Amino acid sequence: MPSILKAALPAMVLAVMPLTLTAQQVTAGFPARTIQVVGEGRASTAPDMARISLGVSHQAKTAGEAMDAMAQGTSAVLARLGTEGISQNDIQTGQLMLEPSYNYNTPDGNPEMTGFVATQMLDVTVRDIGKLGEVLDAVVTDGANRVNGVSFDVADPRAATDEARRDAVTDARDRAALYADAAGVALGEVVTISESTVYSPPMPMYDARGVAGAGAEAVPVAPGSLSLMTNVTVTYAIAE
Repeated sequence: MPSILKAALPAMVLAVMPLTLTAQQVTAGFPARTIQVVGEGRASTAPDMARISLGVSHQAKTAGEAMDAMAQGTSAVLARLGTEGISQNDIQTGQLMLEPSYNYNTPDGNPEMTGFVATQMLDVTVRDIGKLGEVLDAVVTDGANRVNGVSFDVADPRAATDEARRDAVTDARDRAALYADAAGVALGEVVTISESTVYSPPMPMYDARGVAGAGAEAVPVAPGSLSLMTNVTVTYAIAE
């Protein structure tokens, strides 16, 4: 697991609560004076799975012919995905579209309908990221002519999430101690902690020549790294 990235400086809120408390605060035992800070933690990890949006699109003079050609192409792609070891549970049918096609380059400038375009999209999860390039090349070779994108993820992000959480809490504690010292007060116990976690997936890169089906070599893919950021809002009591 890569080491925690250096936390960026987040916004900080220093709040000294008034001595006059509401009945609800008194009942809850909420401290009279508090310091509230926002700590930020980051961690990065290598993706171990990928999701592909791919499809088959065919044009024909009639809607039926377009749909038939698209269905045959989709069946071939599904069969190839199975050959490549992709489970049926990791394949989901996406968009299904049938739309007219037009020729806009006419003598009078008026669009001329030339037929129909049928498109079927599939959302595919590749759990062996090392085979991603091979899978892309295989499905393109067997009929997929639409690749709308590749995204990366981590099957179990808990380790990286916990790493970022620890970093965020440490950052919050350091900030609270600094402001308590600057204000000339003593830092007390933690009163509340809340968090928000954000994933920043890497931008995919793959060779567009693979979409045209050129070449037998696997499509090169650069997974990059997955960045995870956790913000924690921590409220400390000011010791009396």
